[in-house]
Amino acid sequence: MYESFYGLSAKPFQLRPDPHFFFGSKGHKRAMAYLEYGLSQGEGFIVVTGEVGAGKTTLVRNLFNHLSSDQIVAAHIVNTHLDPEDTLRMVVSAFGLPYEGASKTDLLTRLEQFLRDVDRQGKRALLVIDEAQNLSPRVVEELRMLSNFQTDDKSLLQTFLLGQPEFRTTLHSPSMQQLRQRVIASYHLGPMDAQETRAYIEHRLHTVGWNNDPAFSDEAHAAIFAYTGGIPRKTNTLMDRVLLMGYLEEMHSFSETDIGEVIKDISEEFQAPGAHGDAAGAAAHNAIAHDLAVIERRASAELMDERMIRLEKSIVSVLSILKKIVATPQGVATQPLDNKE
Repeated sequence: MYESFYGLSAKPFQLRPDPHFFFGSKGHKRAMAYLEYGLSQGEGFIVVTGEVGAGKTTLVRNLFNHLSSDQIVAAHIVNTHLDPEDTLRMVVSAFGLPYEGASKTDLLTRLEQFLRDVDRQGKRALLVIDEAQNLSPRVVEELRMLSNFQTDDKSLLQTFLLGQPEFRTTLHSPSMQQLRQRVIASYHLGPMDAQETRAYIEHRLHTVGWNNDPAFSDEAHAAIFAYTGGIPRKTNTLMDRVLLMGYLEEMHSFSETDIGEVIKDISEEFQAPGAHGDAAGAAAHNAIAHDLAVIERRASAELMDERMIRLEKSIVSVLSILKKIVATPQGVATQPLDNKE
């Protein structure tokens, strides 16, 4: 949509984690060093925590991007609202093994045989668990037990646990002592500072061929950081909306005021429908707010792109509706949603 208007080769601020856009802030570089060290050990658990949208998954995918498929066989699990047995089935399925109708004994046997086959091929098996903060203690214990698969001299399975800060509370609970003993690397990924946030934005723009069109004033960058707090995903969400507005209004530069207008629009979209006079406008606002809320939650990469495409289309339509609402004379009464029969 706005890519061609600004001469960009692709969307610079998509929400889907993409190692192609990886930006090495101080925190991300240090986290990468911890991951590389942990992976070099070939065993145990590696834990990475961070706020929602801090870039944990992008970090891991960037690591994988530098690994040969001849070395690592990886499985990635993002649905963590499971009981222990369902978790085992999910692990077996993630490695491409049959699981339907199998007992727990059968599942463990199949998984162990698979891990031993991987080892005989000279490869290593890696299990990546996203949204680890949702794991119950029983599920965490089930995952720990899987680390018992080993040969005489090496472990057959290594596990990455990626989660929000509250997972650290789970990890340090008294019942997690055995798991803590198997954690060989742990890092908490914090937000970027103001300078890094600006560099992050420019890095993503340059990656898709940005030639300073549009331009952003120093005050605009300050407003962006004040709103996003240096969280990459929140920065992506805001910047995508900024560029969309620039396309619709044919803007080639952005000031602090312009950024403030976009932030105001986003905030208003999360207001209750009753705050909007017209029923159609209220319903449209509510629909966009729902899509944005879903996008802000962690989901699979494919779902994120699909949501963003639908969101962009709906925004263009709603802008037209809102303009009609604004143009309605103030003396014309509207029917409140609460009183609609």
